[in-house]
Amino acid sequence: MKIPFIQVDAFADRPFTGNPAAVMPLEQWLPDVTLQAIAAENNLAETAFIVPATGPATGDADYELRWFTPTTEVVMCGHATLASGHYVLSGDAVLETVRFRTRKAGILSVARDGPSYALNLPAWKPSPKPLPVLVDALGIEAAVETLWHENLYGVIVLENADAVRAVKPDFRALAAPGDVLTIVTAPGDDTDIISRAFAPGAGIDEDPVTGSAHAVLTPYWAARLRRDRITAFQASARGGYVDCTLAGDRVVLGGKCVTVIEGMFSIGV
Repeated sequence: MKIPFIQVDAFADRPFTGNPAAVMPLEQWLPDVTLQAIAAENNLAETAFIVPATGPATGDADYELRWFTPTTEVVMCGHATLASGHYVLSGDAVLETVRFRTRKAGILSVARDGPSYALNLPAWKPSPKPLPVLVDALGIEAAVETLWHENLYGVIVLENADAVRAVKPDFRALAAPGDVLTIVTAPGDDTDIISRAFAPGAGIDEDPVTGSAHAVLTPYWAARLRRDRITAFQASARGGYVDCTLAGDRVVLGGKCVTVIEGMFSIGV
């Protein structure tokens, strides 16, 4: 059995930046254990699987979408959704928007936006909560604020961009609470905000550019900065810029994509 394999650098305007994701279109769903094994073999932060939407709710979406890290299926992945939208829209010059039905994050969409794309995600506003285990694991002496979202997102707000760049996590300790995405953030230097994101409990020590993290960060920073549009930089080794807009109960993230690999994945089932 051969499956098309497309590797895309998302939130990137050139290769080797942004966040790489595999996009693998299927005719129908394979067993979960096979999907997980494929993602482990790809060994990228996320592998996105898309299947043409079927059934009575087909009218609300064009494809079904699921995401897997090398070790687990995730609730929502922004960069691999953006990559999936790039793949579909690149193959149809007439199509302006593609909609994806997901199992835990609802309907997500990717639309053309000039030379870029607009990724539409739910706004997951975090609430204040003490997070001593995460703060200790990050090696942070003092946090400005700590917040939590029930979908297992921990946000630690720091004083400035230098403090974000200086964080050196103990990844074993950070993985102890399980599949938690831990985000450190502060006012930016050349952007409104800066962040880094860590998910060692899901097999990803540091994620290069995290769309779902900005679905959590945007509501917080929009309220703090008192405006609905902000610019963001995720300060991983690869790095990536994200345009963030709060639109009611949705977040719209702007970014570009670059296809870097196209091929076939061979398996026996």
